[in-house]
Amino acid sequence: MTAVAPREEQLWSRCGGCATLLYRKRLRRNLDVCPECGAHARVDAPERLRQLVDPGSFTALPDRPAEVDPIGFVDLLPYPHRLTAARAGTGLAEAVVCGTGTVGRHPCALAVMDFRFLGGSLGCVVGELITRAAERALADRIPLVLVTASGGARMQEGALSLMQMATVSQAVAALREAGLLTVSVLTDPTYGGVAASFATNTDVLLAESGARMGFAGPRVIRQVTGRDLPAGFQSADFLLRHGQVDMVVPRHALRGRLVALLAAAAGRRPAAARAGVPRPEPPVDRPSAPPPDADAWQTVRLARHPGRPTTLDYLETAFDGFVELHGDRLGADCPAVVGGLARLDGRAVMVVGHQKGHTTAELVARNFGMASPAGHRKALRLMRLAARLGLPVVTLVDTPGADPGVSAEEHGQAAAIAENILALTVLPTPVVAVITGEGGSGGALALAVADRVLMFQHAVYSVISPEGCAAILWPDRGAAPQAARALRLTAPDLCRLGVVDDLVPEPAPAAHHDPEAAARALREAVLAHLLPLLDVPPATLVRRRRQRFRRFGAARLGTRAGAR
Repeated sequence: MTAVAPREEQLWSRCGGCATLLYRKRLRRNLDVCPECGAHARVDAPERLRQLVDPGSFTALPDRPAEVDPIGFVDLLPYPHRLTAARAGTGLAEAVVCGTGTVGRHPCALAVMDFRFLGGSLGCVVGELITRAAERALADRIPLVLVTASGGARMQEGALSLMQMATVSQAVAALREAGLLTVSVLTDPTYGGVAASFATNTDVLLAESGARMGFAGPRVIRQVTGRDLPAGFQSADFLLRHGQVDMVVPRHALRGRLVALLAAAAGRRPAAARAGVPRPEPPVDRPSAPPPDADAWQTVRLARHPGRPTTLDYLETAFDGFVELHGDRLGADCPAVVGGLARLDGRAVMVVGHQKGHTTAELVARNFGMASPAGHRKALRLMRLAARLGLPVVTLVDTPGADPGVSAEEHGQAAAIAENILALTVLPTPVVAVITGEGGSGGALALAVADRVLMFQHAVYSVISPEGCAAILWPDRGAAPQAARALRLTAPDLCRLGVVDDLVPEPAPAAHHDPEAAARALREAVLAHLLPLLDVPPATLVRRRRQRFRRFGAARLGTRAGAR
C-alpha cells in the first residue's frame, strides 16, 4: 500500500493492487489485506508478531550481538551510516526480531524478518540472531518458526554475509536431527541467499498469499536471458504448482495453519499413554479368517467402482485435522498423491495416499491415481519428515499403477519407485499400509513396504492388471476375468499367501454403499495394528520389517508349501 499524501498517511492508504483508497484503520483491522481485491500489503516484524503470537507471550532473546562492519564497506555512504538510518526509520536494531512465544498455546521460537531494514538483508548480526533463535529452540525442545522477508545476503558485509547462509542452515539441520519441527512462512519478497538457504531448508514451507520467492529476482532474470517472464512467475501460486511450497495461505488463515502444525508436532505421544490407559494387545501374526471368496473379476470391478471412498474421503471421515502438504521440492506437485499431517485417536500421524476421484473430471485431474515421479518423491519427503518428527506413517493405496507416460520416464519413474521402496525398508518409524481399492504393481508397493499391510475386503493387489496379464499371456484382453482368477489378487488370496496381515471388513455389499461405515472400519483396523507398534524401538521395527519381506523369498515359500 502507498500513502497518498504526507499529512494523510496515517489515515488513508492506496491499494497497490487495485488502487482503491482505503481507510487505514479499516485496512489494519483486515490485517493489511485489501478488502476490495485481496492484495496483501507488506507488514513489519512487530505487526507480524502481533498477528501470529498469543497476546503477551512473546519474549525477545537477550544479549544483542555486537554491531559489525567487517570489511569497512563504503558506497555513496559508509555502511555504518546506512545502519543508523535503518534503525531510525524502523525502530529496530536489525532486520530480524527473534524470541520465544506461544501460538495457540503451543510454545515455539520465532525469527521474523523485516524488509524495511535494508531490504531484510542477511548480514552477520541477522545470521547470529536467527542462529541463536534456532539454538534456543534446540535447548528448549520446541519448534522453530521463521518468517522471511528479504532481498538476500547483505552486500555491505561481503563474503561474510554469504557465510551466514551456511551458519543458519546448520542450525536448522541440528533441529531436524533432534526431531524438532521447523516451519518457514515465506512472505513478499524472499529472494537470494535467504531463499537459497534456511528459508527453504525447513520441514514445512508456507507461502503467504501474494508472496514471491526465488533465487534470482525477476529483473536480473530478464537482464540475463533477454526474455519476458510468464505471468505470475515466482508467485506463491507458481511455487505451489511447481512443488516448491507445501501450501499457500491467506493472511487471515496463517495463524490457524501454524497452530495446526504446532499441535501436530506437540501430539506425538499417544493419547492412551498420556491418560494411563493400557494399550490393546498386539494382533496375532496370523491374519483373521478371511471371508468366503468372491469371484475375482467381480472384486476387481468393485475395487474400481467410482463411488468407492478415496484417500481424501477417508482423511475427512476416519482422521481429524488434516493439513495437506504439497510438492516434491524439485519442481512439481503430483495430484495423484496427497499427504499431510492428521490426527488419529488424538495422536499425530503422517498420512500419504493415492487420490483418484469420483467423476470423470476428478479422475482426469488426478491422473486416475497414477503417481508421477514427483508424486513418489513427495510421498518420500513426507515419510522422511514423519520419521524426523517421530510420527507414525499411514499409507492408503489405491492406484492402477504408476504413471506409464513419456514424461514420467523422462523424469526417472523407475528410480523414484526404487528409492521409495529402499527408504521404507529402513524408515525408523511405524508404517501401516492399507490397500483401499486397487493395488497396482510397483506403484502400489512404493507406498506399501510397511510393518503391517492391511487390505479392504473388496480391494485387489497384484503384479499387473488382469487386462495387462491377459494381453500378454492369453490370446486377447477378453480373458481378463480368467487372468484375475489366476493372479490370486483378492484379499482372501493374499491373506493366505501372507502378503496381507489383516483384512478390513466392508459394509455390505461394498464400501461405496456406506462410506461412513467403511471409514469406521478403516479407523479401527489402523488403530488396532498401529498402537502396538508405537513402543517398539526403531531398530527393532526396521529389523522386523525386513524379516517380514524376507519371508517372501523362494526358500521360505518352498518351506511353507512343503508344510502344507
